[in-house]
Amino acid sequence: MKEHIVWMLVLFTAGFFLMISCEAIIPEAPAEEDLLDGPIAGLSYEEQDQFLKGDIAFNDDVFTPKTGLGPTFVATSCGSCHPGDGKGHPSTSLIRFGQTEPNTAPTISGAPQLQNRAIPGYQPEKLPDGVPFMKMTPPAVTGLGLLAALTDEQILENADPNDEDGDGISGVPSYVTPPDYFIPEDHHQPENGRYIGRFGKKASTVNLLHQTATAYNQDIGVTSTFELHDVYSGLTIDPEVSDQIVRDVVFYLKTLKAPIQRKPNNPDIMRGKEVFNTLQCSSCHTPKWTTQETDIAALSNKAFYPYTDLLLHDMGPGLDDGATEGSAETYEWRTPPLWGLGLSPDSQGGKYFLMHDGRAQSIEEAILLHGGEAQNSRDQFQALSSDEKEALIKFLESL
Repeated sequence: MKEHIVWMLVLFTAGFFLMISCEAIIPEAPAEEDLLDGPIAGLSYEEQDQFLKGDIAFNDDVFTPKTGLGPTFVATSCGSCHPGDGKGHPSTSLIRFGQTEPNTAPTISGAPQLQNRAIPGYQPEKLPDGVPFMKMTPPAVTGLGLLAALTDEQILENADPNDEDGDGISGVPSYVTPPDYFIPEDHHQPENGRYIGRFGKKASTVNLLHQTATAYNQDIGVTSTFELHDVYSGLTIDPEVSDQIVRDVVFYLKTLKAPIQRKPNNPDIMRGKEVFNTLQCSSCHTPKWTTQETDIAALSNKAFYPYTDLLLHDMGPGLDDGATEGSAETYEWRTPPLWGLGLSPDSQGGKYFLMHDGRAQSIEEAILLHGGEAQNSRDQFQALSSDEKEALIKFLESL
């Protein structure tokens, strides 16, 4: 009996010290505001289940030749381009080519996207000599459902194609001819059979189904019932990914939470926000939006802060690559959302790769590359004191 008690005391003591040592070894979980992934609050149990399925398909499903990869492709999974749902690295960039005038169809073989990798036995595509092209780093994918829920009317309220207010900033919507599987919703407003694009560097896709189905097809070389065209052969072939998986990924993207600002009440960050507004950065990087009623309750009537107007702007000759897509001019780019900017290095190998092609390796360098409609703001930034510049950078890093 005494031996039994002794052994019980030994086991209890060992377990106690093991628990203490484990607590010392296991690091604390990251704060919610330091992570981009995770669902938006308020999903039902059924919606949480579909979110999880979409999460697995987006981040864990890796395609192989047996499951439809290629023969030519850019990536083997969604998550390989958007690690942690964040921005991608220049090594995973896309190259688009073949369109040099708005609203024209590419006529060059292999366009509109270069598939620069291939499965064994095949050759990757090569960019034709002398052809203008756009290199695009993969964007972060969080908060997209809130942007998708905005009405076309809300987006058009900020458009000023003729610069009637005289502030030097116009902003025009990107009008896109939708694919045949696009079903307009109440918040879509057609213009001569085209609809406002809101996703992509040139705002070339209308909704998240359009974006997702195109990515499976062009990036991974995988067909679906939405995109049956095989990018290698040019033929129509059987679907290689199911409708359900595509829709699960769309739901996942719709219901990813929005990035959370860090330390918004910090005095330096608050001062930086004032500088941001003084420079008229908020004229394009619109801070606040509010959704209306949508088919997902968790996305309805929500205020959010993406810092984008979803419009195209003339960014000047320095950012004119000579190639385009949709209705955008070669020098026009959609205002990228700034939320989550400070977390970009977490998914980009520990440093920044900003602007559409990752050419800027700091926030300040990205600001200085702004031209066209943003030149006045850039010039004012250059005239700031070092303290004002530092406060502005701190604010942007907090988003």
